[in-house]
Amino acid sequence: MAFPVFMFTFFQTSLVAAQCSKPPVIFNFGDSNSDTGGGAALLGGPFVYPDGRTFFQEPTGRFCDGRLIIDFLCESLDTKYLTPFTGAVDRNFSNGVNFALSGSGIASATAYPFPLNVQILEFIRFRNRSIELCSRGHQNLLGEDDFNNALYTIDMGQNDLTYGYKHRTYDSFVKGLIPFAISRIRSAIQDIYHLGGKNFWVHGVGPLGCLPQELATRNGSKRLDKYGCISEMNELIKQFNLELDVLCQQMRIEMENSTIVYVDVYSIKYDIITSSSSYGFEHPLMACCGYGGPPYNIDPVIGCREASQSVCPQAQRRISWDGVHYTEAANAIVAFKILSTNYSSPPLPFNFFCNTPSC
Repeated sequence: MAFPVFMFTFFQTSLVAAQCSKPPVIFNFGDSNSDTGGGAALLGGPFVYPDGRTFFQEPTGRFCDGRLIIDFLCESLDTKYLTPFTGAVDRNFSNGVNFALSGSGIASATAYPFPLNVQILEFIRFRNRSIELCSRGHQNLLGEDDFNNALYTIDMGQNDLTYGYKHRTYDSFVKGLIPFAISRIRSAIQDIYHLGGKNFWVHGVGPLGCLPQELATRNGSKRLDKYGCISEMNELIKQFNLELDVLCQQMRIEMENSTIVYVDVYSIKYDIITSSSSYGFEHPLMACCGYGGPPYNIDPVIGCREASQSVCPQAQRRISWDGVHYTEAANAIVAFKILSTNYSSPPLPFNFFCNTPSC
């Protein structure tokens, strides 16, 4: 679907908050695509300018020149950006917590030291402590009703699938990695549900075969589609997303009084890449921040956040920020399309989960 440039400009400059006078508490689990600073705080990191140049004017621990999809979703509800969890409870968590950490994945073998199950354990630890302190009158924390009525967002899988594509056979990927990853997501949702959570928002994985990093380092025998993306890799990602969608359908039936929304992020991102000119983007398969120039601006040794990096001018609109992550401009359009409900199953608006805090 074409996305006129003037619509993008309107969205970026006047994102209107959804009709949500009492935004939901949000708990997010994910990787660097939704990490708002947790990884940098806990593990350190290579964050230097130009990270953050577009919106924050300085690095914030986000692998982006500005805002992430989760930031735009929070803006749509007129709520604060999510505070990353770093182990302490002395910050303002009144609107939720971000447990996402860069490098994380669904499976521990590919995501040391913060895979999904560890993020869930951190959530449980935070939940217990927050409820206890909230009952004593502490401010900026959350009570049991807040956890029960919260929205739990999951945006994870890119690291697992990238690693698996490079180190597994096709059959092992399909018959081993995908079922295992799906089972881990099922367990995470069940763990939250058994603690009283009932609202879930699950993102599929984007077209990893279109990432400049993957294209620049691919095996030369891998076939490219007509848009220049790695066909086999994207087919495997679509298979994972199909099974993730099926999981969400199954769990809606199994989990009484639950709401589980699956979002087809793959279709959104692939459309932006394959119709890039309609969105006003240049060089859809070339990183803005990297080294080496065309076609991908990716070098196996020198990358973004290195002294020799080359960075596109801010006036140039790119999809890829550093070869792995998207620019703020691309994230804004992804968020806009997510909010449209056209890619959601069931097609519920994000503000469907508005509720009343209790502490």
